[in-house]
Amino acid sequence: MEAEAKYTYVGIALIALIAALVTGVVWLNRTGSRGDFNHYTIYFERQQLDGLQMGADVDMRGIKIGRVEDYDLLAEKINRVRVTIRTDRRAPVRTNTVAIVIRNFVTGIARISLITPEPAGPPLVEVTGDQQYPVIAEGESSFDAIAGKVGRIGDIAVETLENINLLLTPDNRAQITASIVNLRELTAGLNQRVKDLDTSLAAFNGAATQVGRASATIAQVAEKTGNDIAPAIKQADQTLKDVSAAAFALEKQTSALARTFSDAASTTDEQLTVAVGELRSTVEAMTRLLDQLRDPRAALLGPGKAQRGPGE
Repeated sequence: MEAEAKYTYVGIALIALIAALVTGVVWLNRTGSRGDFNHYTIYFERQQLDGLQMGADVDMRGIKIGRVEDYDLLAEKINRVRVTIRTDRRAPVRTNTVAIVIRNFVTGIARISLITPEPAGPPLVEVTGDQQYPVIAEGESSFDAIAGKVGRIGDIAVETLENINLLLTPDNRAQITASIVNLRELTAGLNQRVKDLDTSLAAFNGAATQVGRASATIAQVAEKTGNDIAPAIKQADQTLKDVSAAAFALEKQTSALARTFSDAASTTDEQLTVAVGELRSTVEAMTRLLDQLRDPRAALLGPGKAQRGPGE
């Protein structure tokens, strides 16, 4: 009986020890994990979650800081997925931290990467509304952005090819070919016109050069003529002055004679008056001749625009 009692006590002690061990393990799993890890909720709506599984890695700047604990498809928004992650309590998750999905090109396994832009905000600890954990905002994956742009470029390329196919119908190809032929003929005609124009411009330049040379020659001749005729003009001017003085003296004498013999010789007076008039006309003609000789260029080439002619 005593041996059986001892075995009974040993069995009871062993059962108690096993129960204590199980209780301690469960307690450590519940209390210890909660103290060493932080839990967050992420709502993904724009990014694809292909390859994201339970237990997938969660990293920050390439360092693993946690894993995916759970995910759930929301009934109210079919394109929205709620993902619960667990991170090391030392991981610096901030209020401006965003989550993006990064996928391995070879294996296709996805992971969640947490990115905190500068400057970093305060630690994310606040639980809002009816949420169970703090919510990390969804970011924008650069790969998804590039893929979206490539997809849009592909759509544009397909649409462009369709438009080109519509453009290159047999009738349109014939019209385009005819237009190209007409354009080639027009270009050839324009080239010929340009050559003719160059020839005309060359001829015009030659004529302008000859006119310039002739003008220079005429100017030299006029200048030389002016230099040669200057002494003659001076002599003519002196002669005119002498003639004018003689005419003035003759006029005075004629006037005196006319007054003296006015009563006795009326016929003689009329003849003298006519002679005086003719003498005045001669003086005026010589004066005009002297004016022309003073400007030899005008005498050879005619009066300029600013010079008036006789009687103007």
